[in-house]
Amino acid sequence: MKLALGSDHAGFAHKEMLRDWLRAQGHDVQDFGTHSADSMDYPDVAHPLSAAVEAGIFDLGLLLCGSANGVCITANKHAGVRAAIAWLPELAALARQHNDANVLCIPARYVDEKLTREIVSTFLETNFEGGRHQLRVAKINC
Repeated sequence: MKLALGSDHAGFAHKEMLRDWLRAQGHDVQDFGTHSADSMDYPDVAHPLSAAVEAGIFDLGLLLCGSANGVCITANKHAGVRAAIAWLPELAALARQHNDANVLCIPARYVDEKLTREIVSTFLETNFEGGRHQLRVAKINC
């Protein structure tokens, strides 16, 4: 799978771990940054990543920040992006099944690395159910 990955400083350690772990599983991962734990502005990563997902360059995107709120709000400014926050695997599954989420946002300050891998695995392995959910998803864009 072709994945876009990015974080702010709060999600940097988790992002680094995910990048290596996902590549070891055979995924094609592009790292949008940040490239250090130095303080930075999350939109500087979330906007380019989201634009690339919106353009269809990547199958899915993964964003991390402290609470996941900032990157999620930013990602959802892109009309072709349906970003969802998940701190449990069950929420990642529902985001894919019911909302056809294409960007997963993880709150790095509230989940450990093991749980982060479980959340990402669930997100990547879950398909959109379509049906009645397709009708709802079609109404999202303004």
